[in-house]
Amino acid sequence: MKKKRLKINKKYLVMLCIIGVLLIGCITLGVVMGNPEKRSIFNTEKDNNDKNEEEPIVPKVQVVDVNSKSRPYAVMINNLGTARPYHTGLQDAYLVYELVVEGGITRYLALFKDKPLEVVGNVRSSRHYYLDYALENDAYYVHWGWSPQAQSDISSLKINNLNGLYDAKPYFFRQNLPVSTEHTAFVNLKEMETLVKKKGYRTETNKDLLLNYSATNIDLEKHTDKKEATNVDIKNSKGFTTSYVYDTSINSYKQYVNDKEHKDYETKKQYMVKNIIVYQVKYNSIDSYGRQDIENTGKGEGYFITNGEAIPITWEKKSRESQTIYRYKDGTEITVNDGNTWIHIVPTSGNINIS
Repeated sequence: MKKKRLKINKKYLVMLCIIGVLLIGCITLGVVMGNPEKRSIFNTEKDNNDKNEEEPIVPKVQVVDVNSKSRPYAVMINNLGTARPYHTGLQDAYLVYELVVEGGITRYLALFKDKPLEVVGNVRSSRHYYLDYALENDAYYVHWGWSPQAQSDISSLKINNLNGLYDAKPYFFRQNLPVSTEHTAFVNLKEMETLVKKKGYRTETNKDLLLNYSATNIDLEKHTDKKEATNVDIKNSKGFTTSYVYDTSINSYKQYVNDKEHKDYETKKQYMVKNIIVYQVKYNSIDSYGRQDIENTGKGEGYFITNGEAIPITWEKKSRESQTIYRYKDGTEITVNDGNTWIHIVPTSGNINIS
């Protein structure tokens, strides 16, 4: 009888051990399932790595959606000294042109694409040769007023224009600023879609982007004709000089106008520029007010400046409507770095210094 009891006790002991192991396993599983941080015991690292290997992340251009079919807005910007402190929204323009108007002053044409900004300005009146750059980008042309030549060309060229003289709030509005009224005009791009539809303008672009963009830094080493471009001074006229100083910490240029930091009125931040294109053309006075015309069709030479280097380029524009083509000296079209681009079209009487 004693041996039999001992045998039975062993059976119970084995059963108790099995039950104990099962209980511990259940408790452990319950803790793991109840705590997401503990679920790492289900190793997904290998699966994720495999997925990354199968689907590599491709860098994407950030400054503008290269696949977007929407048309940009080309906004005339006042650059008189009294208006400049109130510049707003220009950092969000993917492309900006600077040209000279009467009196040697300059105005900008700032292009915005898929940027529903509520305040952009100061907006100013049109000059006819700025239309060429709205046309080459298939942009809606945004302005407040016009010269006689611009008014005539807008009509004859059938420009899709948006004019603050006739299109009031909420599309165009004036800010309460301590300057003359003509310097207080702004535009609300967020509301412009409604105005475009009211006017029945085409909404899908029929042109590619003017420039080619690279999501990664372009290789400048192959350009043996490049030179250092830490400082760039563009003298448009006696009273208007745009300057750039390269900031190596952000691989972009700080912008100055007449030796003063060019800042955004709302953000208080200095404007930064990634790419600069600069070249010279002949300007001619066409009336007693000193209004200008420019010889911007044909061919010429200039510079493409980025990442502290300047590369000689050529430009070619066959007509007012056609896109300006920028090429390296070997004949291939330039590719710009991901970031905003400023194009300066300087009178032959002006001066460009790069060092």
